[in-house]
Amino acid sequence: MELLYLLCSILSTAITSLFLSVLLPFRYFLRRIATPRAAGNPGNSVSLYQGTVWHERRRPVHHSFRYPVRYAFIDLDSSPHAPPNHLSANDARRVAKTHGPVFLLTIPPSVGYEQNPLSLYYCYDVEGSKRTLRKCIAEVTNTPWGERVTFLFNPNSDLVAKPLHVSPFMDMLGNWSVKTNDPADNLHVVISVQHPQLGNYFTASLTAKRLASLTAEDHSMFFWLMPHKVAFWIYWHMIFKYKEEHVIQQPKCRANAASLGGMPRGHGAELTSCYFQHSLVFLCSRTGWRYICHIAKPVFHQFCSALFMGSRNTLGSTFKFTYYGTTVNMNSTR
Repeated sequence: MELLYLLCSILSTAITSLFLSVLLPFRYFLRRIATPRAAGNPGNSVSLYQGTVWHERRRPVHHSFRYPVRYAFIDLDSSPHAPPNHLSANDARRVAKTHGPVFLLTIPPSVGYEQNPLSLYYCYDVEGSKRTLRKCIAEVTNTPWGERVTFLFNPNSDLVAKPLHVSPFMDMLGNWSVKTNDPADNLHVVISVQHPQLGNYFTASLTAKRLASLTAEDHSMFFWLMPHKVAFWIYWHMIFKYKEEHVIQQPKCRANAASLGGMPRGHGAELTSCYFQHSLVFLCSRTGWRYICHIAKPVFHQFCSALFMGSRNTLGSTFKFTYYGTTVNMNSTR
C-alpha cells in the first residue's frame, strides 16, 4: 500500500502540475502586461532566502542527498494577505504565549501546487527596542500522505516525541531534536532523530542566505515551480531507496505524542495539533471507482479557480490541491 501511495502521488502531482504549468503562465503574463509595474519593493513584510536542504541517514544503510530551495520569511502582522492553510499571527501568539511580531518561514504555492515539508513560525517578544526570539512553532507535513502536525519548541534546542510518520523507511520510535537561529543574513534549521536502538541516525538541515528584495510581481517568478522541485527530490530518493530498505507501513498520527521504546519524553516541545490533509493523492490511492466520483468535482472546481480567479497572496497563487481537510486539536501533557 505504501508503494501505491507513492506511485499515485507522483502521477497526480505530475498531471495536475503539467496542466497548471502550461496554462497559468498565460494568465501571469497577461496580468503583467495589463497592470503597470510597481516601482520599488513590496516593503519589509517579506524576506527571501535561498539555500540548501541536506538529508543524511547513517543507519542501517548510509544515504544522503541535498537539493536547492527558496523560502519566504513573511511578517504575518504586516503582510497584506496571510498565506492560506497556515496559522495567523494571533493564532501563533496564542500558542507560543508571546506578545511580539510573528514571522512565517515557508515555501509559497506555485501554479496551483504546494509542497511544504516544513514551515516554521518565529514568535518574538519585544522589550523596549530589543526584539527577542522566544518560541518557534513547527508545521511538519509528510509526503505523500499529506498529514500535518504542529508543535511548539524552544529555538535554541528542544526535543519532541516523534508525532508523525514522515518516511516509509522510518518507524515511530524516538524523539526529534529541533533547533534554529534567529534569521538574519543567514538562516539555519537542524532536525535530528534520536532513536532507542539506532541512536542519532538521521539529520536534516536547512542552510540559507537572505537575498535582496524583489518587486511584488517578481515573487511568483522567484518561487516558480519551487514546490514541484521539492516534490521531485523527495519522490526520486524514495524510489531510489525502495530497493535498499524495508518499507514500514504508515501508522496513525500520534495524538498524545507520548514517547515509545523507552525514550524519554521531549522536555520542552509541545504537540498542538494533528492536521489530516487528505489530498487527491491520498484518496486516489484507496482503490475504487467511488473515490473518483468524490474527487472529480473538487478537482474541476480547483482547476477552474486556479486558472480564472485572481491571486490573493502577494507571493503568488494560493491554490492548493487539498480536499476534505479536518483539524483535530490535541492536548499534550508534560
